[in-house]
Amino acid sequence: MSETRSDGELLRAIAADGDRHAFEELYRRYAPWLTARMRSRCADAAIVDDVVQETFLAVWRGTARFQEGCSEDAAGWLWRIGARRLVDAVRGDGARGRLRQALARLRHRDEASAEERVLAGVEHGDLAGALTRLSPELRAVLQATVIDGLTTREAAVLLGIPAGTVKTRAQRARKQLREALA
Repeated sequence: MSETRSDGELLRAIAADGDRHAFEELYRRYAPWLTARMRSRCADAAIVDDVVQETFLAVWRGTARFQEGCSEDAAGWLWRIGARRLVDAVRGDGARGRLRQALARLRHRDEASAEERVLAGVEHGDLAGALTRLSPELRAVLQATVIDGLTTREAAVLLGIPAGTVKTRAQRARKQLREALA
């Protein structure tokens, strides 16, 4: 019976030797978790599957390198790679159109769905104006913690900032939104 290698050992073996067994072990360890996390952010299973594959392909090819000695763990590192690729995929041509088509297939009435009303309010209502007036840093924290549902620690890993900074920015963003919408 072989002993289980740590995440760091696996990543070093992949980077140094192109160790296929280490890569397969890392994939088995984190692909299901990453897929589940991505599916909570994106309902399109095909996009999620592609993003998970692209994430691990970046690890295998060495285009994403784990920094030894940094405070980030392998799961957070993989999440950050995958989250960025997911944003790129969703922003890609036709993503919004695919979402509208999926919503249209689900809707059997001529009235706007709840999702469409919320999206319209965010895109064109008072909230949209208030959000655009926030700094990019504050919007990024709101995206990670409110829309994506990440914990403070996960948002810190994703954004590459300390957890205390995430808390401070989230508090500042909520205060500015309250003032703008009052």
